Amino acid sequence: MFDMNDPAVRRALDRSVLDLPDYGDVAKRSKIRIVVAMSGGVDSTLTAALLKFAGYDVVGITLQLYDHGAAIAKKGACCAGQDIADAANAAAQLNFPHYVLDYESKFSNAVIENFADTYLSGRTPVPCIACNQTVKFRDLLATARDLGAHCMATGHYIQRIAEKKGAQMHRAIDNSKDQSYFLFATTQEQLDFLRFPLGGLEKEEVRRLAGQLGLSAANKPDSQDICFVPEGKYADVVEKIRPGAAKPGNIIDLSGKILGQHKGLIHYTIGQRRGLGIAAGSPLYVVKLNPLKHEVIVGPREALLTKRIYLDSPNWLMKPISAGEEITVQVKVRSTRPPVQGRLQINEKQRLFVDLDTLEEGVAPGQACVFYGFGDNYSQVLGGAWISRTVAANSDLAC
Repeated sequence: MFDMNDPAVRRALDRSVLDLPDYGDVAKRSKIRIVVAMSGGVDSTLTAALLKFAGYDVVGITLQLYDHGAAIAKKGACCAGQDIADAANAAAQLNFPHYVLDYESKFSNAVIENFADTYLSGRTPVPCIACNQTVKFRDLLATARDLGAHCMATGHYIQRIAEKKGAQMHRAIDNSKDQSYFLFATTQEQLDFLRFPLGGLEKEEVRRLAGQLGLSAANKPDSQDICFVPEGKYADVVEKIRPGAAKPGNIIDLSGKILGQHKGLIHYTIGQRRGLGIAAGSPLYVVKLNPLKHEVIVGPREALLTKRIYLDSPNWLMKPISAGEEITVQVKVRSTRPPVQGRLQINEKQRLFVDLDTLEEGVAPGQACVFYGFGDNYSQVLGGAWISRTVAANSDLAC
């Protein structure tokens, strides 16, 4: 067992549930129901354990998101197969109720189908964002409310800070595990209902606390691949969902010269260098995909540098900006890249865009651009949007 006065435990609870009703009254905590979304991994398992040992009425819910039988043999699977059993075993060990909800149809419609269609349109999808935006923070959250929960907790590495005007989202203490990029589409209403007990902890502390409890997930490896994509083979999944999707076409350079043939746009992403199958005097990279002509456009590395990004469907966790307004922000255009400074604006045509002070390489339409505060407010998530179009540093390059 672990001590509830352990500094790591206190950091987790104080940052995540301090604003719950009767938090300071231990005797009343048993009346406060918290639904915990449990994937079967160490993070969500410890989240449930922390809240259970703090005295709350914990209910664990695990979502079955895709074929259970096929997932059992897949190592690192999430929300299917062995992970469901691991979540159930942890709930039994910690003595709180646990339920498995079949969301396979919801997940297929909201995430997998969109994943395939995004690739077919020549863009690069981020299915984890779509999953959080729909299945988890829309459908599951509604279920938590139906169960009479005061809030829903997850094992995401993100910090939620309660303010009078509404909760704020901030990056996690552990930068290497921060998941704010994947949660930018969380609405203010959802954020007010959610809690993230692990946002103030380092991953090493999480595993240490899980080990103290004797949880079998303490040393369980983190999931690496997209849960429904075996061995990272994205094109195979798209082909299975959309037979005939891999339509061949030309590989051309920036001047339009045909350099070779490709085996389908679904096999290529912006910034890709390997697997082009063409010989050239210098390295070539995928700089654009043209789904209308089924063309893969390649060029030198400098052609990947982007100075302006046009954005669609923004989600604001701050007051939205208006036409003619310009604010300085940090932006993140890929989950693995650090934020860079930029100026967020809306032009006279009501198009949202950001001009980057530092050029970014390989920005891909279909992915997310997440906005963070600047200066003293650097950790706060202000919102985000989907990348629709880019303007290259070389203005002669078609965008």
